[in-house]
Amino acid sequence: MEITVDFTKECGKIKQMHCVNNGPVGNGVRGKGFSNGHLFKEAGIPYARLHDSAFYSGYGGEYSVDVHRIFPDFDADVNDPTSYVFAPTDKYLKDIDASGTKIFYRLGAAIEHGYKRGTYPPKDTIKWCHICEHIIMHYTQGWANGFNYDIEYWEIWNEPDCRNADGSNPCWQGTEEEFAEFFATSVKYLKEKFPKLKIGGPAMMYIWGPEYNKLIFDTLKEKGVTLDFYSFHKYGNIPSQFVADVEAAYALLSDYDCNDKTELVLNEWNYVRGWMDEKWVHTRYAEKGMKGAAFIAGVMSVCQYTKLDKLMYYDARPCGMNGMFDTDFFTPLKGYYPFVMFNNLYRLKNAVAASGDTDEVYAVAAKNGNESGILVTYFSDNDNAVDGEILLDIKNGSSKYEMYLLDGDHDNELVGTVSAGQTITLKPQSVVYLKSI
Repeated sequence: MEITVDFTKECGKIKQMHCVNNGPVGNGVRGKGFSNGHLFKEAGIPYARLHDSAFYSGYGGEYSVDVHRIFPDFDADVNDPTSYVFAPTDKYLKDIDASGTKIFYRLGAAIEHGYKRGTYPPKDTIKWCHICEHIIMHYTQGWANGFNYDIEYWEIWNEPDCRNADGSNPCWQGTEEEFAEFFATSVKYLKEKFPKLKIGGPAMMYIWGPEYNKLIFDTLKEKGVTLDFYSFHKYGNIPSQFVADVEAAYALLSDYDCNDKTELVLNEWNYVRGWMDEKWVHTRYAEKGMKGAAFIAGVMSVCQYTKLDKLMYYDARPCGMNGMFDTDFFTPLKGYYPFVMFNNLYRLKNAVAASGDTDEVYAVAAKNGNESGILVTYFSDNDNAVDGEILLDIKNGSSKYEMYLLDGDHDNELVGTVSAGQTITLKPQSVVYLKSI
């Protein structure tokens, strides 16, 4: 196995592949020491998407983020500040802002696997838009004793195409036609009210659902609307699988002549071998350990070289799919360190050509003047994989590098130096960051 890097072949900027869903846990009723805001700063996490935030009490719980939670009585007066419950979300957004991470606000509802309340089509779409307008005003224009945050991205809805095994939809209780009309109307309304903000969505679960996507984009076209960003999701167990989904999403934008106007945002992803039974049990264990961590680094690496603009891991919220932080004390797990390591490249700014020669070895590299860095990942979904010998074919770069290792025994620790042309031995599910000397 080998990785090839050529520092003379520049490939644009290092992109924001180290974004997440949900923000840090702020100090709560137990006082200081139960917060991970400083870890968000250390990793330089660019954006936190607010989705499923209401599931965690530390973010404000059942009163936070979602439109129907902030505005609980749909028949109330949209112009009356007392109709809104802002306080829980106010604190949550303050904690995110204090960490240096920007907010990517999802307007809509958290997923509802059981009782349905927030995922029904609004009985009056325009009034729903008015509510969202006031939420945006509260957080960006100071309305109702609010704030002037620089929140640029406002996403409408989440996974309208989601389906459970029994055919039920936990995210949208209407028809596809109803959603397309609701979505296009909402985008048009909010973009007209806030032309300087980026309005988009709809966080599709399946980019491979061409008829549903076509219906949505046809409806947008009929209304003369172009999305500022198109968002979609992907879960899988091989990093290279993500490339095909990004290419399909870009092709969709091309079909509607908007790929030069519409950003591409993959804003939910994680390692998933399967959603049911023993495959789901394996998935949950993997996400919490080195397998999940190596997968994170591998996906970041391959997505950097696609048309994708942003990548947002699900989930930094204290929950079962959080491979970044311990859910009790919010200390780092193995999956946190790829964010720190990728941020090293992000700070260097300028991407250069890098690749691995198999579906188990991944590389991404960057430079800035005389400084350079390379992220190398050995990920295998084969639970019986053996140690790998990886040749470092590094062209036109530094001759020597410090080697920082993330594996079962090391947490992004300096373990020595290596040279261009050298072969290194890595355990399966390992990540290294090579920093030029």
